[in-house]
Amino acid sequence: MAKIIKLDKEEILKYHLGGKIGLQLTKKLKNQKDLSLAYTPGVAIACKEIEADNNKTWDLTAKNNLVAVMTDGTAVLGLGNIGAHASIPVMEGKAVLFKSFAGVDAWPVPLENVKNEQGKTDVEKFITAAKAVALMYGGINLEDIAAPACFEIEKRLDAELDIPVFHDDQWGTAIIVLASLKNYCLISNKKKENILVVINGAGAAGIRITEMIKEDGFKNCILCDSKGVIHTDRQDINKYKVLHAIKTDKRTLADAMKNADVFIGVSAAACVTPEMILSMNTYPAIFAMANPTPEISPLLVKECMKGKKYVMATGRSDYPNQINNVLGFPYIFRGALDVRATTITSNMKRAASEALAALAREKEIPDFVKKAYGRDFEFGSDYIIPTPFDPRINFYESKAVAEAAIKDNVAKIKILPDKYLIK
Repeated sequence: MAKIIKLDKEEILKYHLGGKIGLQLTKKLKNQKDLSLAYTPGVAIACKEIEADNNKTWDLTAKNNLVAVMTDGTAVLGLGNIGAHASIPVMEGKAVLFKSFAGVDAWPVPLENVKNEQGKTDVEKFITAAKAVALMYGGINLEDIAAPACFEIEKRLDAELDIPVFHDDQWGTAIIVLASLKNYCLISNKKKENILVVINGAGAAGIRITEMIKEDGFKNCILCDSKGVIHTDRQDINKYKVLHAIKTDKRTLADAMKNADVFIGVSAAACVTPEMILSMNTYPAIFAMANPTPEISPLLVKECMKGKKYVMATGRSDYPNQINNVLGFPYIFRGALDVRATTITSNMKRAASEALAALAREKEIPDFVKKAYGRDFEFGSDYIIPTPFDPRINFYESKAVAEAAIKDNVAKIKILPDKYLIK
């Protein structure tokens, strides 16, 4: 297990002083000629080229490698509706991850004045604001927008813009969960059509996890929210939850977890007890992904299982099996940008998930990865998904996404870039 890193408030605030991102120039500016090329009079030539053909914006500006990290701050991390201003440090952090892991330039686009009188997201205002600034970007990563508005915003923007629009809170975690589930089935020798999966948390992440794993063949799912099991007799659920309501006598999370093979938590801290874990099927998987405090502590699970086989995963970096969307969004956009995809299709998402699952099964683990975590890795219960510091993800996942975009005919560039041709 990795060492738990302790941080104090003063250190955190000092780290954030001045922000975490800045402008990195891609061209030199050292003399009179450089100035003439970068600005007047040379820049007029580039402007005229784009005026004649707007598609040249991709070639003659930063658009080809630039993603907008867009939010209204209504559902930030575990902080809730803290507003656009307070969301900026998170959006900057997202930009850091884009650049560090996949070389994608990203910039925060916090949107103010896009809420209704109740302080909730106004879908029309958000869409209007997003479309007004979209032309500079090669893609939009929607972030920390409360459900159910986030579903409609992603759907509408994706249909109305010619660049990929991806709500990471919906799909990012779902893609990583699916990859982890596939490998769990291999490790436990269970078949996906036979296992029972319980998902606790029916917001953006929980809904899309349920949807995505069902589409892949994990049909036996029970979705729960703060009021318990989402069943067909309930009258208090929105149209997105209705799609996953089941006919059952089970009512509580504890009821749902009896004989379950997998628990997936995108909910609240410490809502799962040892008794619930012990009521699960043999060789269970517990994906407790609430941050920063999981639904149940990995140490508590270890204690109650008393040497029995199980798989434990969290969203944290200080325990094995970190199911975190950082394994998804940088590389999904990398692949999409590399072939100038106009959208991110279901096949592109599944390709990303399968690439991650396959990479975890590779026998050779780079020394760089071992050094970053201070331990060895071998495919099994403590290693079902690659680590964020595995540089191979950029090849495996980005390539898979780019290939899927070409196959789905949503790529403006119809051949893979040379960097993907040699492993």
